[in-house]
Amino acid sequence: MSKMEEGMAHIRQAEKSLKTSLLKWRPDFEIAADEYSHAATCFRNAKAFQQCKECLLKASDCHKQNRSWFHAAKSIEQAVLVCKELGNLSEVPKLAHSACTLYQQHGSPESGATVLDKAAKLLESTEPEQALELFKRAADVVMGEDSPRQAAEYMSKVARILVKLRMYDQAADAVRREIGMHQQIDHTPSVGRLAVALVLVQLARGDQVAAEKAFKEWGNYCDAPEVQTLEMLLQAYDNEDADSARSALNSPFIKHMDIEYAKLARGLPLPQVENAAPAKATTGAVPRAEGLEDVAPSSPSQKPNQSPPKEEEPEDDYEGGLC
Repeated sequence: MSKMEEGMAHIRQAEKSLKTSLLKWRPDFEIAADEYSHAATCFRNAKAFQQCKECLLKASDCHKQNRSWFHAAKSIEQAVLVCKELGNLSEVPKLAHSACTLYQQHGSPESGATVLDKAAKLLESTEPEQALELFKRAADVVMGEDSPRQAAEYMSKVARILVKLRMYDQAADAVRREIGMHQQIDHTPSVGRLAVALVLVQLARGDQVAAEKAFKEWGNYCDAPEVQTLEMLLQAYDNEDADSARSALNSPFIKHMDIEYAKLARGLPLPQVENAAPAKATTGAVPRAEGLEDVAPSSPSQKPNQSPPKEEEPEDDYEGGLC
């Protein structure tokens, strides 16, 4: 018997268990769930992933009828992984949220956060916005269980995705939340590293005042080289010194930060970029000034028409001007 035939046999047994009769008033959901699970395994081995996913979801429904929340969640979690084999990730967010809710009902929120994390990783490269929501919920779930260390890991992923999407306002909030989580566990090195990240994000927002405020608030957690670099960077922006800013952004510890922050540092507009518009306005002012001088001689030429008695005087002044 092939795996496909074996899978179909398990489905028939599951459907038989769900039927009722005069002597059987209630479907046997437990047996049906087991049969659907066996069928899913057979279909997975046969690489019939669509049938595999359908059987896993039916098994989950049977487990829910028995109020077996953990096994119901486990079946959905397996269905999430099967979606990857199918190459169809559109259902992943909905399935992951459902599995998380069931894990929470069972009293296993950490397992719920884990399935959200797995699903988010599947979506991170192709659907970062959806991955963002999954990571956010994962952080909230474990934070509710007083696990700031794990929550900080999820919030770190949130912040990096926001930076990647150039959603800098939200990224700054996420970094601040991550800092707070690390403070709860007194993990000073991480706070210092995040202080640097927050300064970079605030500069990317174009808010130099907020960047300086972040440094004053969290800079005491930084190592000495980091402090010197941030002081040099902020002073360069304050003095509109592009060379000093470039030198600070090329410091080794910034280059070796998480890749999204390193990319952010490379793409920050230097002070001279901000001054480019005023510089052009200054050079543009010269032609405008020259244009006004060109127009000036025509002004006296109009005066004879306006005041005929002084007609000769403007012509003398005009000729003198040419000399």
